[in-house]
Order: sequence, then C-alpha cells, then structure tokens
Amino acid sequence: MTQGTGLEGLDERRRAQVEAAWRHVSADRLRELIVGLVDVPSPTGDEGPLAEHIAGVLSGVGITAAAQPLDDRQANAWGRLRGDGTGPDLMLYAPIDTLTTGDEREDVPWIGPELRPDMRPAARVHGDLVTGLGASNPKGHAACVLMAAEAIHQAGLPLAGDLLVAFGAGGMPTNALPGGTRRNTGQGAGCSFLLEQGHWTDFAVIAKPGWTVSWEEVGLTWFEVTVRGIHTYVGSRHRLPYDNAIARAGEVAARLERWFAEYSERHTDGTVAPQGIVAAVEGGWPRMASVTPAACRLLVDLRLSPRTTPMEAKREFTAALEKIRADLPGTEVTAEMVLAIPGTASDPEMWVSRSAIAAWEALEGREHEVIRGNSGATDANILRNRGIPTVRIGMPKVTDAPFEIDFAMGMNTVDVREMERLTRHLIRTAVDTITRSRSEVGL
Repeated sequence: MTQGTGLEGLDERRRAQVEAAWRHVSADRLRELIVGLVDVPSPTGDEGPLAEHIAGVLSGVGITAAAQPLDDRQANAWGRLRGDGTGPDLMLYAPIDTLTTGDEREDVPWIGPELRPDMRPAARVHGDLVTGLGASNPKGHAACVLMAAEAIHQAGLPLAGDLLVAFGAGGMPTNALPGGTRRNTGQGAGCSFLLEQGHWTDFAVIAKPGWTVSWEEVGLTWFEVTVRGIHTYVGSRHRLPYDNAIARAGEVAARLERWFAEYSERHTDGTVAPQGIVAAVEGGWPRMASVTPAACRLLVDLRLSPRTTPMEAKREFTAALEKIRADLPGTEVTAEMVLAIPGTASDPEMWVSRSAIAAWEALEGREHEVIRGNSGATDANILRNRGIPTVRIGMPKVTDAPFEIDFAMGMNTVDVREMERLTRHLIRTAVDTITRSRSEVGL
C-alpha cells in the first residue's frame, strides 16, 4: 500500500473537520513551540516555570488554561476546549520533566565526562532537527499536544465532548532531586495529582516515543539490595577477618544481571519484554579509602508485565537472591521493595484504541504495525490504573542525522517533520472522538 492521506475511513463531515484543523498545523509553528519548551529548564520537581509557560501559550491563543501547582516548585499545566456536553471527553497528555537536569553538578560524571550541547536546556535548530535537553522525549511530544489543541481551537470546530490537554510534572522514573521538600516528585506524581483534582476524562491518549499505537506497557518495581561484610582497615587486612561488602556486592550484581535475562524471557508476552538492571551502588566513605564498609547497597529496577503483580515480582526476585546465596556461600544479602507501579493494559478493542489505529493506518497507508518487546513505562500506567482507557502514540527516534544518535541524543533530538505527522494523528483521533455521541464510542 502507498502512504495514505490520513483521512481514509472518516465520513465526509469529519474529513472536512480534520482538514480544517490540519490547515493550522505548520512546521514553523511546531519549531517555535519546541524551541520555547526546550529553553525552559524542567528537571523533575522543578517544572513550575515550564507549566506557567505552557499555560501562557494556550491562553495566548484563546484556550482556557492554567498551571496547577503541586508545591512551590512543581506544577502541571492544562487547557480545555469545551464541547456541548453530549459527547465523550478526551485527554491528550504529555509529561514535561526531563530525565536529567542539564546541570553539571548533578549530571556529571554519571551522564559522561561533560555535558554536551544536546544535554543542556538550550534549543539548537539544525534545519528540520531541533536538539536540546528533552527535545524529543518528552518536550517534542508535549509540543505536538500543544499544536493539536491550538489547531482544533483555531478551526472553530463544533465539539460534542471536551478536549483536555494536560502536561504532567513528575513523569520520569525518579525520586526527588537534592534539596526537594517532597520525595514523591516523579513516578507519575503530577498525573496522579491532575486526576485527584478533577481533571478526568472518558479516554486518554498519551504522547510518548514510539510510532505505533500501544494499549499496554510495563510497570516497575525497585529493590534496595543490601550486601553485608566486615568493617575493617587496610593495614589489618592480613591480620583480621576480611570480608569486603563491596567485592561481594559486585558478585551479587553480576549474577543478578544474568538473572534479568532469564526473568525477561519468562515474562515476554503481548507487546512487552520486561527488563531489569542494577542501577546504582552505594558503599563506603568516599573521603576515606583506608577502610571497608560493613554494607554495600545496590538499587535494582525490575520491570513488570501487566500480567505480573508487584508481589509476584517480589517473590521471584527473593527466590533469585536465595539462589545467589546458595552460589556464594557466606554471602549475607537482603532486599526491600522500595517502589512499585503495576503494569497496565487497556482493551485494544475499546474506542480510542480503534480510532488511533485507524488514524495510524490512514496516515501510513498500511495495516497497523504493532511494536513488541517494549520495556518502557510512562504515565499511561497512572491513567489506566485510575480507570481511564488509554493508548500511547509517539514519534520514532531520529536516525537520519549528521551526528551520532546515542541514548541521550535520541532523547534530545526531534525531527519537526515527525512532529507534524504525530500532530496530525492526534488531531484526527481527537476530532474522531469528541465530535461523537457517548453511545457511538461505547459509553
């Protein structure tokens, strides 16, 4: 099949409405929006200024909008296009916080020996490409949601249901940065607060990377693993009992890394392939290399299939540690589950899934391609766990660029042409939903 017009499958009235909104989408406006978002720093916990910026952009074009503070530093933003109340309400959602901070004091050396330009909250335009911290994930996707709302509003379409566009703080998998007053600033804190404060809809579409319509994704559990040893002094190593907790923790970590592959193979099904990693190590006094610590801690992220509960994962992980103890006689190792967000799935046959897939197929001119083997988690889990049927759609990672695309550059580079395609998809899905009666969408 050849690439479609993006309008196939719509009736004549909705085809005209979608075309009317599409006429307000331009590469120049998308470029302007993404540059504006990238240039406002928004590390997790400090999204307040960006939320105010987004609310200002929406208000500036006549959309009812506001920032929604969680505290004096963190905030969501939202905008609403009101329907006549006879149709379903739809949320287009995107998080707005960046995975890293753009501050050398926090990111270096863990991100690398220095911050590259793309790792800083300052946009750079390279023709159709824009780089800067979070330019693709999440800010490029948030810009597409902004553009979709703006275009639908400017087209003056008669809506049956409300369109809520929401921009969530705390969407990244992190706890609070140093200096924060609340520990729970990430892991969907903003999305959860948004719903608690009444911004609820019948359906949701979350814009996050991946050019496919996804109705399920992994959850996650974090475990703090403690490996015990003996506190002693280097000058007495040859005279006193010696059991270095750091060395033992290394052996435990190596065995866990092998076990993660077995775990993933057992739980790969549907569209997910849950992974695990040892993410951080803490042990000893950095100011004092002369002594060993009595304990070394490892932080583990273990992803969950929607078919695996946090407790089932905890028991599997505990059994894996028991096997490691048996393989390493004398090793004392314990674990605590310190975070848990279940994986979720929506019905692939529910309305917004069918509408989003139809839009994808119309734009691509071929049958929808399901991407499998996913292990990324998003705020879609918060939305689904609260009972809102949700699908995810986004842009593919940039591959055709005059520079190397590693993990960070993939997060920090967006193609405006892909932004335009995603925006058109969001508009079509929204118009196809909020111009219908509730009974037409199965409510």
